[in-house]
Amino acid sequence: MSDRHRSSQAEVRNPLLALPAAQHINALPREARQALSSLLRELSLDARERAEKSWRQNKAPMAAYWKAVSVYAGHLHRVARPRAGETPR
Repeated sequence: MSDRHRSSQAEVRNPLLALPAAQHINALPREARQALSSLLRELSLDARERAEKSWRQNKAPMAAYWKAVSVYAGHLHRVARPRAGETPR
């Protein structure tokens, strides 16, 4: 596979899936995961906006910080969100 193409392996695209805590999140009831996922998505979007604002203000260290927060929150959002067709527990 070429380095120019994104991997199809979930753990490569989202390294947090390899952590034991990800399995603990998946063990939560569907409703709890949905609430957590929504909060993490909101956090990711807010952090992305702060990163962009910091970058426009020439505050590169803060832009990098907020960008990292946005990426981690986005990865966690995808860990927590219920899967399509998943039945409630």
